[in-house]
Amino acid sequence: MKLQFSQVTKSFGDLNVIRQFDTTIRNGEIVALVGPSGCGKSTLLHMLAGLQQPSTGALTADGASVARPSPERTLVFQEHALYPWMTLLDNVALALEFQDKPRATSLSEARKWLSRVRLVGFEDYYPHQVSGGMRQRCALARAFIARPKVLLLDEPFGALDALTRMTLQSVLKDLIEEERPTVVLVTHDVDEALYLADRVLVFSQRPATVLKEVELGHIPKTHDLSAFADVRREVLNLLGIDTDEHQPKDSQGETA
Repeated sequence: MKLQFSQVTKSFGDLNVIRQFDTTIRNGEIVALVGPSGCGKSTLLHMLAGLQQPSTGALTADGASVARPSPERTLVFQEHALYPWMTLLDNVALALEFQDKPRATSLSEARKWLSRVRLVGFEDYYPHQVSGGMRQRCALARAFIARPKVLLLDEPFGALDALTRMTLQSVLKDLIEEERPTVVLVTHDVDEALYLADRVLVFSQRPATVLKEVELGHIPKTHDLSAFADVRREVLNLLGIDTDEHQPKDSQGETA
């Protein structure tokens, strides 16, 4: 699904959050939004989900105005948002039951998706009985089971430890490659953006404007980010992080 922002602005009373935002997100493209906290990244995501409307300008999905939520556009939050009184299997199956699929069909598909996110054997566990990483795997299964055309990710791994986050990034990358939705990812993790995205939009402080668009599609994606070293340094510098301070020093205190 192709997404189009045309001269989009967003204000909450006197607070200007988004200023004259224009971009086209191609069908099947993975775009990451990075920028300072509070600059409007999540607001853009919520507009794509149909939860908020632009103050001015137009937002379309395949040419149709985005005016309300739709099962074609699924939003995944940092918190898993699983129902605590339901098992992992029932949480995933619910996404199909909302679409009036028979319960037996929904449960069968949910088992397949829990297998795809490596949760075999945990179908009958409740969210409080499993780790944060496992809960987020379940949330991904619930997001993908309905096969949305657009996947919207709002800091999906921000609450996880570094090792679990890297593991789930790989799981998500595999699912995206298999299912090929259009993906918009909001993240504060520059390395995550470089690993997952085809294109990164770097935002300014509020009101948000795009400081830089970085195309990454031609670089092979691995967790060894050495191929992205120059791009990573540029993005961090745009975000106000002095990368020279983090360079290793030799025994005389000089930058190695």
